[in-house]
Amino acid sequence: MKSKLLFYLGCICLICVVACKKSSPTDPTTKLAGVVFGTTYSIKYVADTDYKTSIDSLFQITNASLSTYIADSDISRINAGDTTVVVDNLFLEVFQKSKRIYKETSGYFDPTVCNLVNAWGFGYKKEQQDLDSAQVKTLMAHVGFDKIVVNDRKLRKEDAAVCLDFNSIAKGYGIDVVGRFLESKGIVNYLVEIGGEIRARGVKFNGELWKVGIDNPNTDGSRSFSKLVTLDNQSMASSGNYRKFRIGANGKKYVHTINPKTGFAVESNLLSATVFAPGDCADVDAYATAFMAMGFEKTKLFLAKFPELRVVLLYVNQEGSIQEYTNY
Repeated sequence: MKSKLLFYLGCICLICVVACKKSSPTDPTTKLAGVVFGTTYSIKYVADTDYKTSIDSLFQITNASLSTYIADSDISRINAGDTTVVVDNLFLEVFQKSKRIYKETSGYFDPTVCNLVNAWGFGYKKEQQDLDSAQVKTLMAHVGFDKIVVNDRKLRKEDAAVCLDFNSIAKGYGIDVVGRFLESKGIVNYLVEIGGEIRARGVKFNGELWKVGIDNPNTDGSRSFSKLVTLDNQSMASSGNYRKFRIGANGKKYVHTINPKTGFAVESNLLSATVFAPGDCADVDAYATAFMAMGFEKTKLFLAKFPELRVVLLYVNQEGSIQEYTNY
């Protein structure tokens, strides 16, 4: 969940499996748990083969392509102005997904908001400023996913100052990479979770569907769940601003979801968005981020056009009370 951790695609040396539970005759489930992308992961699949080493390699490959926290990754080199980078299939798919969702959401999902994320203090550059309107306007001149194209696997910027940050989709995509790998090995019953984002397929060893909890919007650092949901061959992602925020020197609250339309780090009336869909986790990861910028009313209008998306939205009504909205 992005409200817990902002998907730090961390250094490869931070990738480690801290637990591996082998299957047993009564429970043929292999369970892997560890740390990756600056957060925790949990992988469960109904099979007795240990794919820890292979999954570690997939994490390394994903980092090498998409991590803004690794100086020589493909995306970091592109952001530094290297025009010779030939992007791999992972980068290309994330780029294409981002382009599609950027268009679908009318720009509320936009990975080129990167410079503003850094300037507000939530990005990989570790900057932290209380920006005024003039500063925001200057940075907004370099926002717009339509300013970037990929030809023959090379990225071309219309504006050299444009910065890319796929953090709001790449964690979900990393989950998809692992899920697809398991499927390639004939494993049809699994759950892959990284930092609260999930891809679930099939059932548990006892035939039951996978069940997961949705966080309450607690601002005091505590954890509690608002409800349990059942995932029937679905992916799930959540986003919220109630944990990842800072108080500026001016006393104002700044949240990690930067609105690509305005450039400001001001929370909407939407406290959290949890999105379910039968497709990839990368997609619901991106939608959840876009909804936080849209706010509750615009999100409802968007959902009417995309009935395959199921949501749990926690929002503040006009009376200041927290309300829940679901469409399933």
